[in-house]
Amino acid sequence: MKRNKIALAGTALFAIGALALAGCASGGGNDSGDNGAGSSDPDAIITTNGSEPENPLIPTNTNEVGGGKILDEIFAGLIYYDADGKPVNDVAEEITTEDPQNLTVKIKEGLTFTDGEEVTADNFIKAWNEGAKLSNGHLSSYFFEDIEGFSYDEDSELTGLEQVDDYTFTIALNKPASDFALRLGYSAFYPLPDVAFEDMDAFGQNPVGNGPYMIDGEEAWQHDVQIDLVRNDDYDGGRKAANGGLTIKFYATQEAAYADLQSNEVDVIDAIPTNALPVFADELGDRAVNQPSAVFQSFTIGQFLPHFGGDEGKLRRQALSMAINREEITETIFSGTRTPAADFTSPVIDGWSDSVPGSEVLEYNPEKAKELWAEADAISPWEGDFKIAYNADGGHDAWVDAVSNSIKNTLGIEASGDPYPTFQDLRAKINDSSITTAARSGWQADYPGLYNFLGPLYATGAGSNDGKYSNPEFDDTIAAGISNPDPAAQIEDFTKAQEVLFKDLPAIPLWYSNVTGGFSENVDNVTFGWNSVPLFHEITKAAE
Repeated sequence: MKRNKIALAGTALFAIGALALAGCASGGGNDSGDNGAGSSDPDAIITTNGSEPENPLIPTNTNEVGGGKILDEIFAGLIYYDADGKPVNDVAEEITTEDPQNLTVKIKEGLTFTDGEEVTADNFIKAWNEGAKLSNGHLSSYFFEDIEGFSYDEDSELTGLEQVDDYTFTIALNKPASDFALRLGYSAFYPLPDVAFEDMDAFGQNPVGNGPYMIDGEEAWQHDVQIDLVRNDDYDGGRKAANGGLTIKFYATQEAAYADLQSNEVDVIDAIPTNALPVFADELGDRAVNQPSAVFQSFTIGQFLPHFGGDEGKLRRQALSMAINREEITETIFSGTRTPAADFTSPVIDGWSDSVPGSEVLEYNPEKAKELWAEADAISPWEGDFKIAYNADGGHDAWVDAVSNSIKNTLGIEASGDPYPTFQDLRAKINDSSITTAARSGWQADYPGLYNFLGPLYATGAGSNDGKYSNPEFDDTIAAGISNPDPAAQIEDFTKAQEVLFKDLPAIPLWYSNVTGGFSENVDNVTFGWNSVPLFHEITKAAE
């Protein structure tokens, strides 16, 4: 699932959009609104691709793309992120901070859920406490770990949340986190209406939200087929829908979605199958989308694995990294839709740099790789095969094979992929630390900040630290960064933290993933955002 440019002490953080991201993260079709086929239809339904949500649609218990795509359309949080990742007030009137540990949130009056209940401060406080409660076991509970009262050991109240009045509440953090306000656009921080707490599981099958769209009745979610959303005319925020609703189809394969796009049977898709990557730009023309997004790909080698601890492990990780020809793989396998990594974050995030000291370890250097591997063998001779575990249902086999072959040919060792049937199967092995190989890893940002790519993945004990990496120097440096309200000083600290990562390589950076997608001849005003998701509310469709 992030760091900073928003800590302006004692001021309203989002009054003028405080975050400016490096690079462009938007693209799309012409903005004529008619595509040569007459005026647009404000009630037209936009069709798009998706996947069956893993769980009932509860914001704090959804951490995968299929469910997240739906939640982001039917709920409105305190803020949202525009196409370039800039925070924009949504339910919030203002968010102010006095220091990196204390925030005051004032929400707009008169906003309602689709059942008519007014949105108040209490709806946020109750929802966050529900998501943070240990016994509930919600997947996004860790997003609340910085709030006073949070516990990983027992059910506890978030004592750091205090209601001032119906439209105002304060947030007290247990440690400095100067980007906390920036996080508040993520779905885990959405409010819930009172009806949700009567039967949370039932609510998740037919949720009542406050966003630009709403579920189109009790039968709208056809499991494993599609879900139908309609415009919420009572929504009064910056994401007012220019269309009548969304139909999100749950495709079994990317190939099927792309075929429907080519025949104008679906309006927008956000993934192109690997076999179409060499040709989709020619086939779709100016309706093809290929642009940077906040997605990072790597593979992780646990420090607990034989030969990968201590100095030997550092040498072997460095050797493996320099044995990978990223340029060749991204061109051959991905047809230029991936960019070789230069760091551990993403080029679309403010503060990104392609010249972090130590990043030369990402360069393809066969001779240096062999030298480093030999130094590691002098400590303890290598035994066995090197394997990279991956989920076979995610289209990863081609690049895993290519990376394995590059390692094999450079280092002269046996290297191969180790496929697991599903993403769930792979994650189960990783989460209980029973995995005995390297494993595919990666990150799609939850919010547009550098820290989000660093702290959750590499801090000691962090929830997504798959390799159980621990380095006090790294921990201290990112802690200093996130505690500092000065954006420039933060970036300096996060750069220093990455220098440590380049020495240790707890994960091997591979490449940044572009969003590849396209849209039909029937729609206009298509923009893909910083996080690879189309801005559905802006899309228009020609009247028939």
